[in-house]
Amino acid sequence: MKFLANENIPINSVIILKTKDFDIKAVGLDNPSISDEQVMKIAIDEDRTIITYDSDYGELIFKYGYKPQAGVIFIRFQPSEPSETARIIEELASTPNLSFQRKLTVVDTNSIRQKKY
Repeated sequence: MKFLANENIPINSVIILKTKDFDIKAVGLDNPSISDEQVMKIAIDEDRTIITYDSDYGELIFKYGYKPQAGVIFIRFQPSEPSETARIIEELASTPNLSFQRKLTVVDTNSIRQKKY
């Protein structure tokens, strides 16, 4: 599984995930200030699951037709600590029978919802 951390994901979490052998790239390090559409293109071209706090990704998928095969994880709340995002992704990645493929996964404080596209 390969991930693409949007620019709003704390670098601290990206570093933690890298040390745990996650294949993750960070937009903030590799391509700062690119548009959401450009983030989608990278995810599609490299078959990466986008991790973001930006609600615009649902609109890009369902209104504008961007369909990253590996999916999008939208964390709907702002974690209290920069490292909390890493913990959330670790939990999601280790959850049996949870697939992100062609799905918008919405993570809230008390739930995980998925919508296929």
